[in-house]
Amino acid sequence: MPNRYLKHKWQKVTLVVAAVVLGLVFVLGFFFNEHWSPILEKKLSEAILKSTDSLYHVDFASAEFHLFEGRVVIRDINVTHDEAVFNRLRAAGLAPNNVLDAHIKRLVITSIHPFKLYFNHVIDFGQIILSAPEVHLRYQLNHDKDTSTHKDDRTAWQKIAKTFHSVHVNDIFLNDVKFRYADYTGNKLEISDLKEMNLHANDLLIDSTTQRDTSRFLFCKDIITELNDYVGHTHNNLYTYKVKYLKLSTLSSQLNVEHFELIPDKSFFKKTMGDRYALQVDSIQLTHFDFLTYHKYRKFSASHLTIDRASLALMANPNRKPGNRDKTKSFPNIALKNLPLDCRLDSVSVTGLNFAYTEYNPKSNQTGTINFNRSHVCILNITNNAEALNKNHWTSVRVSTLLMNKAEVNVVCNFDMTDPQAAFNYRGTVGPMNLRALNPALIPLGMAKINDGQLKECSFDMHANLKEETGKVQVLYNNLKVSVLKPDSDKTMLKKQILSSLYANIFILKHDNPDEPGDAPRSFAVRFARTPDIPFFKFNWQSLLTGIKTCAGYGQKTQDATKAMVAQNAINKQDRKDRRAARKARRAERKAEKAQKKLEKELEASEGNN
Repeated sequence: MPNRYLKHKWQKVTLVVAAVVLGLVFVLGFFFNEHWSPILEKKLSEAILKSTDSLYHVDFASAEFHLFEGRVVIRDINVTHDEAVFNRLRAAGLAPNNVLDAHIKRLVITSIHPFKLYFNHVIDFGQIILSAPEVHLRYQLNHDKDTSTHKDDRTAWQKIAKTFHSVHVNDIFLNDVKFRYADYTGNKLEISDLKEMNLHANDLLIDSTTQRDTSRFLFCKDIITELNDYVGHTHNNLYTYKVKYLKLSTLSSQLNVEHFELIPDKSFFKKTMGDRYALQVDSIQLTHFDFLTYHKYRKFSASHLTIDRASLALMANPNRKPGNRDKTKSFPNIALKNLPLDCRLDSVSVTGLNFAYTEYNPKSNQTGTINFNRSHVCILNITNNAEALNKNHWTSVRVSTLLMNKAEVNVVCNFDMTDPQAAFNYRGTVGPMNLRALNPALIPLGMAKINDGQLKECSFDMHANLKEETGKVQVLYNNLKVSVLKPDSDKTMLKKQILSSLYANIFILKHDNPDEPGDAPRSFAVRFARTPDIPFFKFNWQSLLTGIKTCAGYGQKTQDATKAMVAQNAINKQDRKDRRAARKARRAERKAEKAQKKLEKELEASEGNN
């Protein structure tokens, strides 16, 4: 039977040639698997040593070349830096800011075209897959611009052109990356551990057409980084931050974050005198983010930040005493100036923000909260970069919100980023509302209750710095009636001071502004001095409150007079109480004297009878 298929000579020759070729292929495959691994390791190590000025070394356990599949498998790859070389480069001012150590469990290269490589000098791979890489990255700012041990302005393609005409990889995958990042820039070492991170780079191409293509990142058309369920802690361990999902794309220069949380420690107020923040954000999007510059030099540059559906709660520390701590850093322009990185951000848009400010009043033994709901915020020119500030040193903020979820509030605020006294100004209006909506904040914080009153409009125009705030406040309202409160005997609740409330409503408060239809409305020129312990937000609302109370007839002079009257009433009340006690004591004394005399008479009578 076999001879039937080999009856022609050409068939026999073909079979012999095929057998020889197949044998050669098997021999070559065996040779490559036996001998090419150490050759590859040597060549790869030499290339990395040369390109990194002997800073990095690479080695691996084994390499397999599957000729028929066009696949290479390399196991247990180690990339390590030489600390002695790093110190030598740093002393010469040539050390990189980022130093890397890595271990890769398995690397697979697919769709290798050896004939293209040999005959055309072209590297063309289908995929490079790195499984379970562990990466340790150390950052230390050694320079703020690119450095090199020698001047070589050639592009990457020009450097390899004599050996390879082009390098192309369709896809590069890094799966299940464990990433540890150590930052040495601050006063304290900060370490971040990232898990469940995946990276995908596509269309890596190094040739004459892409050598100067700025639209590519590391010669890749796009590099996508994804991170799931990340949990981290601030360096002082006062906060925990969580990220449900993060994605960074170099093609779009866009960073997307879904569900971000900043959670304060449960024993926050026992550990610090600082104010406590709690933040939740549904989505964050950062566009035109220059990731490469941030990675190299910690310079943050982006065009626009969008924040959607967020809630921010700020609670003033109840343990803080007057003069206990300087709160200057709470001013936005001071905080931005002290930011530990160079920042350039053109604009920020926040939609659907709910903000709550809570403060404890030791006099009432209660906390009060001021709420701003469904806020829309637009911020322009957020920067601390000296060059950018020379062009424009103002940061502008526009806010539209609902006070206590009732009155529409519109505010425009401008911060001078170069003024040594952190100057800023703001102006705005508060729309109509029933003033009783303010009671949840007014009762515990102001120890007063609004029983009736309708706000028509409140307008303000203020100028401030670290020392004082001045400006004009005008409040238009009708039928204002209040109750003055005081703590009850066990200080668990507040009760109405009947006489003080009556006095306030009859003699102090202006029930309407203007007093009569057609009259000019009252306004007040505010001048409020700040002490160092007053934070930014409290500074502003106390300044406004000073003007609002004065417009309502309860100015500083009236407050002093009222306090004096209340103090005098207390003295008079104590005097009356003391006089009643003295009269009671005298009556008791007289009664005792009468009883004594009666007893003496009874004793005398008894002795006479005997």
